[in-house]
Amino acid sequence: MGRLLGRIVVGLTLSLISFIAYSSQIFIIWPWYGRELSVELLTLLLPFNFLVGMLFWNYWLCVVMDPGQVPDDWEPDTQALEGYEVKKLTGNPRFCRMCEKYKPPRAHHCKECKRCVLRMDHHCPWVNNCVGYFNYGHFIRFLFFVDVACSYHVTMVTRRVLVALHSPYYDAPSSPELIFIVLNYVTCIPVLIMVGGFSIYHFYCLSGNSTTIEGWEKQRVATLVRRGKIRQIKFPYNLGVRRNIESILGTSPLLWCLPSKPPGTGLKYQLAEGDGIEHQQAWPPRDPNERQDDPNYKLVLPESPWTYENGGVNPDLQPSASGARLRSSSKRRPNVSAAPPWHPDHDADETAFDHDSLASSDEYGRDDEEGGYNPGFGPRVRRGSEGYEVKPIDREAVLRHYIESRGEEVGRYKRYVPEPPSESDTDEEVLADRVEKWRTGQAIS
Repeated sequence: MGRLLGRIVVGLTLSLISFIAYSSQIFIIWPWYGRELSVELLTLLLPFNFLVGMLFWNYWLCVVMDPGQVPDDWEPDTQALEGYEVKKLTGNPRFCRMCEKYKPPRAHHCKECKRCVLRMDHHCPWVNNCVGYFNYGHFIRFLFFVDVACSYHVTMVTRRVLVALHSPYYDAPSSPELIFIVLNYVTCIPVLIMVGGFSIYHFYCLSGNSTTIEGWEKQRVATLVRRGKIRQIKFPYNLGVRRNIESILGTSPLLWCLPSKPPGTGLKYQLAEGDGIEHQQAWPPRDPNERQDDPNYKLVLPESPWTYENGGVNPDLQPSASGARLRSSSKRRPNVSAAPPWHPDHDADETAFDHDSLASSDEYGRDDEEGGYNPGFGPRVRRGSEGYEVKPIDREAVLRHYIESRGEEVGRYKRYVPEPPSESDTDEEVLADRVEKWRTGQAIS
């Protein structure tokens, strides 16, 4: 997403939040209380404005806070037993070719931010920023306050509607008030449903100390285990629900709702206690049946398309074995030019062979190398620039091939050939003409 488009999305998000938060107070609640300040009105609106303020605060921190990037001089500690991830294929430390830096555990490259992000969860277009190690706590608080503030908002507006419907003194809302009631329902309820479902997923990830990317990896590992391709392996960063939440929101539960900096640097993480540390380092485990490319393979292209691999000149733009193929092709097809029509070695006289001689015994002779008939080396006809096409065998050639396969000589047996009609037959009177003359004679007589 471009920088300008991202800022536009952030502006639209702020406008939506502001409309839901303040239009309900100005055009619905304030007229309902007679536009007079009272203790009951303050009791209703102060908690709502506190929630809106915390919502804006955490949203702003999600937008401006750096999610965390890899230091230029950072290198993995290969002697440590914790916080060290390796490549699935080679076992070497993970390295990002885009950033030309080593990748710490749980770090991934973001194509939008064009850098590696520590403990990357996802790139959120609504905040125009990556959600990573240093702003994931603010993102969780933002989702929490959106859910609570929207629920409070819907309850507050619904209370106004119920009072108007069930009051003994019918207090009908005015036209502007009714319009804003409908607009607040239309905007707030979809936000509550969508953000609520998104929040449930991220609260689940928070309790398991996993990110969105790691959630996809866990699903893939579960599929491999279910199919029996790998053994059961635990997620290495699941420390328990309480410790998982403390690793993001802080150690004090009283301060979980207040913005705070997460503990640690984001370059090293504590692994779950238990055996199998060497297996936990290479997360996620790879599929044993998956084909892996050689990491040492490097594609080297020639400096110029006009040269061979050894540096020789190739002005005809032909592969190095083209000459041998042309010579072998000319041996198999003596009546066809081996070179294509656009080649300087093309001989037009070779292609002008007699098609009437296709039935002769020379065209479908016995192959010296194979000792039998091979239809691939039969006569061919040119189809322009589309190459060669084998001409279908006629009945006489099939019969001749059958005789040869039986070991019998061609021409040994006599064949009946009907004689052509003689010239005397043409002079004879046709029977139909004679009948016609006879009928004409009887009619005259």
